[in-house]
Amino acid sequence: MTSSIQQALSVAEGWPVTTVAAGVVARDGTVLAATGPLDTEFRLASVTKLLTAYAVLVAVEEEALSLEDPAGPPGATVRHLLAHASGVSPDSAAVTAAAVGARRVYSNAGYDLLAAAVEAATGMAFAAYLQEGVLAPLGMASTGLPGSAARDGVSTLEDLLAFARELQAPRLLHPDTWSEATSVQFPGLSGVVPGYGRQAPNDWGLGPELRGTKAPHWTAAAAGPRTFGHFGQSGTFLWVGPEEGAACVCLTDRAFGDWAAQAWQPFNDGVLAALRG
Repeated sequence: MTSSIQQALSVAEGWPVTTVAAGVVARDGTVLAATGPLDTEFRLASVTKLLTAYAVLVAVEEEALSLEDPAGPPGATVRHLLAHASGVSPDSAAVTAAAVGARRVYSNAGYDLLAAAVEAATGMAFAAYLQEGVLAPLGMASTGLPGSAARDGVSTLEDLLAFARELQAPRLLHPDTWSEATSVQFPGLSGVVPGYGRQAPNDWGLGPELRGTKAPHWTAAAAGPRTFGHFGQSGTFLWVGPEEGAACVCLTDRAFGDWAAQAWQPFNDGVLAALRG
């Protein structure tokens, strides 16, 4: 299987990017295959939201805050913000684009509100809380958050493979917490997946995007509905296939665009086929 996964990953070497790093990691932490540099730092863009959500859930388990605590616009909670169901507009915490719980409004501003909620509850800067609660315990020494909790993370393939292992077999969270986080929150909401248009329903968990029945999509066309992850506008993605017992990380230095929309799904189809084969 390893050679077929390696062959599937090698397709990324032909992409119109300067640098690409990609890898597949099993649930037990075994790196099944990788291509490109392990230690080059890449901008994560919205893949940052997975790290942020994980830190928020750590804070919930530490009882610093609750998923039902008010956060964001009146009537919204931490849960709403994590699941992009608060109605907060994409880029301004002061503007609402929908009523709370009415539709899925993908919001960077909502994740900055989450970081502020953690800071208020813990008395720590969010980047420091993320470092102490998630990055250091997982040995992610090359990962940091120099800016927005929604989109300014930086990391390496090596670090994100460690994080992808954690997303499959949590050590920092109770399995029940992560099971809830990877289940549909506020079922039935429609909304836009950036770059892929309106989806009905637009399933989301407490941080991770859920594959569900979305089409078109950036994950494999054959991916199961329980597949979850996130992609970033910097040309990055991470997905977990629970049925396959493996996760795929891909980092590039070219912004998302037509090239990615055309390349990612066939690439992920190949990786998934290798895992299943």
